[in-house]
Order: sequence, then C-alpha cells, then structure tokens
Amino acid sequence: MEKACVMRLFSFSLIHMPASSHPSPAILALEDGRIFPGFSIGASGNAIGEICFNTSMSGYQEVLTDPSYRGQIVTMTYPLIGNYGTGVEDGESAVPQVNGFVIEELSRLESNWRSSENLQSYLRRHGIPAICGIDTRSLTRHLRTQGAMRACLSTDGADEATAVARAKGAPGLEELDLVGEVSTKEIYEWDPECKESIQFGMTKNSAGGKEPLVVLYDFGVKRNILRLLRCHGVRVMVVPSTTSAEEALSLKPDGIFLSNGPGDPAVLTQVHETARRLAEVKPVFGICLGHQILSLAFGASTFKLKFGHRGANQPVQDLRTGRVLITSQNHGYAVKEEGLPAELEITHRHLNDGTVAGIKHRTKNVSAVQFHPEASPGPHDSAPFFEEFVRAIRG
Repeated sequence: MEKACVMRLFSFSLIHMPASSHPSPAILALEDGRIFPGFSIGASGNAIGEICFNTSMSGYQEVLTDPSYRGQIVTMTYPLIGNYGTGVEDGESAVPQVNGFVIEELSRLESNWRSSENLQSYLRRHGIPAICGIDTRSLTRHLRTQGAMRACLSTDGADEATAVARAKGAPGLEELDLVGEVSTKEIYEWDPECKESIQFGMTKNSAGGKEPLVVLYDFGVKRNILRLLRCHGVRVMVVPSTTSAEEALSLKPDGIFLSNGPGDPAVLTQVHETARRLAEVKPVFGICLGHQILSLAFGASTFKLKFGHRGANQPVQDLRTGRVLITSQNHGYAVKEEGLPAELEITHRHLNDGTVAGIKHRTKNVSAVQFHPEASPGPHDSAPFFEEFVRAIRG
C-alpha cells in the first residue's frame, strides 16, 4: 500500500506539476488520525480549521474567495484544478478567504484569455497553504462517513503525530467570530455610478426613474450578490453586521437584504433580534446565513449538518410549483423543520436529504433561501429570486 502511494505521488510529480517547479512534501492530517500525503503547491506553513468538500466542476477561484469559507480548509472533489488560471474579475471578495486548499491534480497549463495568473502563483501570493496529489475521492468518502472534522494542512515537515495534534487543537467554528472578520467595518454604497455593474449587463435600471434603496447586511457578502442587485436597478447600501435596526432604518431603505456568511448562525443572537425588528416594517430577503438568521429571528432553530452542502449541483424543489432547481450551495448548518413556527411556511426543500431550503412568512413580506441565487459561475436556475425581491420592494 505504501509503495503504491509513493509511486502514485512520483507519477503525479512528473505529469502534473509545472516543469520548473520543485514540489516539497506536504501532509493533510485529520483529527481522527487519518493522514493524506501529497505535495505543497501554495504558501509554506500550516493551515488548521474545519475541512469540507465542494462538488463543483468549475469555479475554484470563486470558492477560494467566498467569505462563507472563512475558517475552513476546502477540498475540491473535481480531480483537475487550475486549468483556466485565475482572473481579476472572478473573485467573490478581494482576497482568498479559505484557510487552506486541497486538490488532487494541479493542471500543468492554464488556458483562458481572461487569466492573469496561474493558480499556484495566486495561492502563494496570497499566503494560502495548499496540497495536491492526494486521493480526494477517498478523503470525501471519509468525511461523508465520519462527518465534518478539524484538520491540519502542513508543509513545514511536521511528523504525522504533530500534524494530528494541531488538527485536534483547532478551534471549532462556533468558537470563532468569523462574521466579525469578514464583515465591512463601515457603511458604503456599492457601485453608485454603475462602473462595475454596467460590465455585467445592467439592463434593469430605470433611466431617470427613482432607484429603490436596499440596505444589505454584510455577514460575508459575495460580490455577485451586490452586482445582481445593482443590475436590477436598485441602490445598495452595505452596512456592518452589527448595525442596529434603528441605524439601518435611518437610511430610509425600501428593503433589507441579509447576506451569506461563515460560521454558526445560532451564536449571532443580537443579529436575530435586529432582523426581527426590521421584518416588522420592511420587506426582507435572506440568502444562506441570512436565511438561517431570519428563521432564528422568528423562533426556529438550526443544527449542524453531518458534512454540509457545498457545490453547484444541489437539487432543490420549489414546493409551490413542484419545479426542481439545480442550485449552488455552501453551508454547514440548516434550519430545523421540527418546531418550525407556524407563521413560517417552507417554500423549498433540498432533495438529497429533505432539509429546509427556503421559507417565507405567512403574513409579512419576508422570505429567504438556503441556496445561492447569485451563483457564480452557475447554475442560474434560481437567478429570478433577485427580480422577485426587487418587485417586492417596488411595491
């Protein structure tokens, strides 16, 4: 077994690493003692955090830069990564947010006219430890069987016992203020002159007409959410996660938007109360963490999934129409159906495990979805949710 592993890694180094590189050994250690050897392709050092896997076949740069991955080590299940490089326009935030990155094969070449930098250089420039050459299929099967766990990605030559000890010592997501790390620290208006949005097809803007104002709570917002709201002809005022209801309402918004973000939604108790107060007077829409916060605000509870939903191929059924949407998702927690308040109606359900994927209030203009309608690079089945929200705030 060990000989086969060594031969596989040797073969990998010859075929899949850039000709000019000299890869150094690296290991991925899980807290339960499982070890995966490979090669370092990112920054030198160590990464610790909860490990998870994403089943998307493309969009690795969007995954790296999604603030919802803060505090985590991400594994891509698709075996060949890096084949189209990285581009300035493809980031969901200004810099990568993951603690570490795990892949099977690093593409030797990248081919994309929009690419400005290869993946290996990108990871090193941003200080992200990464490993390639491991059996990601085996790793994913292990996480699906055993559940989410902490891990250590080590490139400093640490022995297996040391790496496992580091994994065991990593804090849990519920112990970290991840939203505080990724949220904006000050209020700002997104793209007021439409310089960025116009590049993404801003066709819904009513020229010369009044643009509704949306106050967006930034719990780790993805850029494509901001782009799509602006492309639908609304002004977007982004506020910190700690903004009070009174301060948000003083901006005179037509609607409130609760963004995606990292971590355990149950610990954000002050935000629950803020969302409840805002929902009493304004239309509110939430995505992902925003969906969980709205549900908690009205008395629901949440729980941690065994291994989460992360990928661009998650099937969701709209219970109002029966239509099935293929959605992009990235979350490790879900709203518990048991004990769901009567005032909340389940509108969408995840077809893989039956979990709640969307809710609406029966009497208030409040709704939310667990998936990502802004999915970038796709799929776009659920993109119309932005138009529905804008129609709601236009009255």
